[in-house]
Amino acid sequence: MKILVIDGQGGKMGKLIVEGLKKILPEYEIIALGTNSIATSAMLKAGADFGATGENPVVYNSSDADIIIGPVGIIIANSLLGEITPSMALAIAQSRAQRILIPVNRCNNKVVGVKNLPLSEYIGLAIEQVKEIIKEKTGDCKK
Repeated sequence: MKILVIDGQGGKMGKLIVEGLKKILPEYEIIALGTNSIATSAMLKAGADFGATGENPVVYNSSDADIIIGPVGIIIANSLLGEITPSMALAIAQSRAQRILIPVNRCNNKVVGVKNLPLSEYIGLAIEQVKEIIKEKTGDCKK
């Protein structure tokens, strides 16, 4: 099971996702892909097993990922203050992976019909979704 966590800027969201996943699913490898080295470093410090930075790692790893997690902006070209290149957004959007996109209503992108929850609650919901996907695919998942 190839799980990618993609984040940019300071990597706060990615860090919280990695910490949460490692706490409940320590046996699964988490690959941290940062749009910059600060984000990658934050996710590695949080416990990601592997990390890489920039466009090519995102494009390459998205092609055979099972699960991709990150802010909704990872599928929008030039989002995250321009850190998501058109090639990155396309690769993530075209991936066969299950995408778990966390709504962040900033930078001219609004997701309607979504409650305005604290980031920590969105992270918890994303982690629960990962557990459900793993359970469906493998029949293996802890509580």
